[in-house]
Amino acid sequence: MGLQSPFPTTTTVFRSPPTTHFPSTVFFPLSYSTTGFRCSATTLTTPQQRNEIELENKKYDLLKAIQDTQRGLVTTPNQRSEIEESLVDLESYAAGDEAIDLGILDGTWRLQYTSASDVLVLLDSSSKLPFFQVGQIFQKFECKGQDDGGYVRNVVRWSIPSLLEENEGATLLVSAKFSVVSRRNIYLEFEEIALQNIIISEELQALIAPALLPRSFFNLQILQAIRTFKAQVPVNNTSPGRRSVGGLYYLSFLDRNMLVGRAVGGGGVFVFSRAQNIL
Repeated sequence: MGLQSPFPTTTTVFRSPPTTHFPSTVFFPLSYSTTGFRCSATTLTTPQQRNEIELENKKYDLLKAIQDTQRGLVTTPNQRSEIEESLVDLESYAAGDEAIDLGILDGTWRLQYTSASDVLVLLDSSSKLPFFQVGQIFQKFECKGQDDGGYVRNVVRWSIPSLLEENEGATLLVSAKFSVVSRRNIYLEFEEIALQNIIISEELQALIAPALLPRSFFNLQILQAIRTFKAQVPVNNTSPGRRSVGGLYYLSFLDRNMLVGRAVGGGGVFVFSRAQNIL
């Protein structure tokens, strides 16, 4: 159910386009609703109110453009053109010399759309392979109270059907340190890839330790070892004078409920919505 608009109903006029059904993973900001309402600022007299309404409409247009793309996996040339137009429209509206607010950036963001090939190959594999599932994908920034950088963790929830819990049976975690290099650019230095949070399926648990038979110490030790398993592979460069593997990330739009980033050098665009904290 959509949340009420933060603007007074006595001074706001709404026009309703045809009903739009959004995927359940989409997080709608305060002025959005699943019935597809779009705000009109024709009766607002305050410039700030008109600007806020216009910005919410541009964010709505972007969400509408990406809603049927399965996070970017299924797009037509026309859809890609419409999405890019909505992105540029939103980015140009928010463009300026204002620096990224790390206090707002801090937190967890859920992926809604991407054109990055390294992510799309995961989504494509999940759609074609019966033994591989990709669940939610997040970026978690840790930079509260900082002014020059922090840490970011790319989180991919995945699973193997019948062996692990559906969609969230395991977590792939790619950790990086980031530093602010300009008002809207951050540089990522990747440090570690980890596999953790293994949650096996009920069927596999029953096979390892049947519920109708006494569970031996050995059975319980196996279950505990699986639950606490964590594999870590460092990817940082330890050679003196050499920078770790990384890349430039341009944060083209940020507010309290939407983040848009572009990997500089043709690495793709990312659209995120605010999510509850994880890990």
